[in-house]
Amino acid sequence: MQITAKLVQVLPAQTGQGKNGEWRKQEIIVETEGQYPRKICVSVWGDKLGGLKLIPGTDLSIDFDIESREYNGRWYTDVKAWRVTESDSPGSPASPSAKASGPQAPSSFPPATSAPPEFEDDLPF
Repeated sequence: MQITAKLVQVLPAQTGQGKNGEWRKQEIIVETEGQYPRKICVSVWGDKLGGLKLIPGTDLSIDFDIESREYNGRWYTDVKAWRVTESDSPGSPASPSAKASGPQAPSSFPPATSAPPEFEDDLPF
């Protein structure tokens, strides 16, 4: 899956030692665009940021997977990014929700004032 969203907050990086060696995780909070913006916590493991500087307000394009797991009868869901890049620009083709927001006039109908004069006062009843 892919989403384009604005970076809101960068949480402190986490590191640890596991059975396969050292691990690193960076969590970021992004906000989607549209009529009902949503904030999403995205986990980025290892070197998936590729040296990208995380500056709040930057539009990011995030490729991610969603995974849920059960622990002690409760389910936990993770949004794990496998690629994070800076978006080209706000409202770019990668974010169709930005284009879809707001009313748009239908392009196939002429304006109401363009009726021929002979039909202006002609009512069907």
